Amino acid sequence: MNGYSTNALERLAKEYADLAIMSERKGKYEDAIKYYKKAAEVLKKIITLNRDIMMKETYIEYIKEYEKRAEFLEKNLQKLASGPQEGSQAQDVDIDLLVSPPPNITFNDIVGIEDVKKVLKRSIVYPIKRPDLYPKEIGWSKGVLLFGPPGNGKTMLAGAIAREINAAFISVDAASIMSKWLGDAEKNVSKVFSKAREIWLNKGVPVIIFIDEVDSLMGIYSTEVGGEVRVRNQFLKEMDGIHTKGSSELIFVIGATNKPWVLDMAFIRRFQKRIYVPPPDKETRKMLFKYYTKSIKIADDVDFDHLAEITEGYSASDIKDIVRDAYEMCIEEMFEKSIEEPPPLSMKHLKTALSKRSPSISQDMIKVFIEWNKKFGAI
Repeated sequence: MNGYSTNALERLAKEYADLAIMSERKGKYEDAIKYYKKAAEVLKKIITLNRDIMMKETYIEYIKEYEKRAEFLEKNLQKLASGPQEGSQAQDVDIDLLVSPPPNITFNDIVGIEDVKKVLKRSIVYPIKRPDLYPKEIGWSKGVLLFGPPGNGKTMLAGAIAREINAAFISVDAASIMSKWLGDAEKNVSKVFSKAREIWLNKGVPVIIFIDEVDSLMGIYSTEVGGEVRVRNQFLKEMDGIHTKGSSELIFVIGATNKPWVLDMAFIRRFQKRIYVPPPDKETRKMLFKYYTKSIKIADDVDFDHLAEITEGYSASDIKDIVRDAYEMCIEEMFEKSIEEPPPLSMKHLKTALSKRSPSISQDMIKVFIEWNKKFGAI
């Protein structure tokens, strides 16, 4: 592959991927494994030549997908060669099990990201409180995409907005749709939206359909084997249904992803609001440390400003884990020294916990999200 241009390598990778998909459809699983691996190998070569961070992330997702598919075929080669097994059909999902009351979380439980909360209130809360203010010609936004590094509150935001409007909450894991549901997936996707309409019509309450890991469903890197295309088309059709001009249904779809750059453009367009949920800045990190220690006795030497200073690159979830780890040291000390109460949480405890946990967010990762937000963000 030496001497190939990046464009030529991309074409070669696509050619191998197409051959892999075609081989799998024809039941030539050993050939499919070979071509998936070759496609991944070519993409790894491209990564060494390409300096575009966003493109590198996209190639990495392709590589993971192809290697994952090759591994699946290798593990199931004998079973696949013998044909469909009895009872191997995908499960017909009981949608009622996915419906729950609003999660017990409010915006006050989410530290920082005030700008994101404002957009969500403007997009969802206000139309529900006064739908009469929105002309039928323009309606209101019914699709919201939350994107950003993991561990910074995307799932919590979806739950909080459902609590704010007292909505029925239908939580769907997109990865499950593309694995466990495959076969009956089209029908089950339709059932999710039918259930949402049923709740709205019969109970008159708003409905939030929350799709976690939405990139698993609508990623451009999907190998498109076994009906995935039909599933995605069904989902697009259902989303078009809730966006119908003049529709007064209070049904909203909130998608969450850590990898927005792999989403198909057709899917991106269905989300009128595309909101970047950033990692905590210095002031927010300080607020997070204060929030997670508010019910803990702390020593006088705890310096929240310094903690915020030394935790750049740590997510909100990371900071929660650091405080938990540090407090566990206090409890351990209580038991080991046979004293009545844990000692106050000190700077030493927190720094020790911090030293054992690496930041989960790199500057390169943040650059990718900022770049994608510049191109596709919509608030």
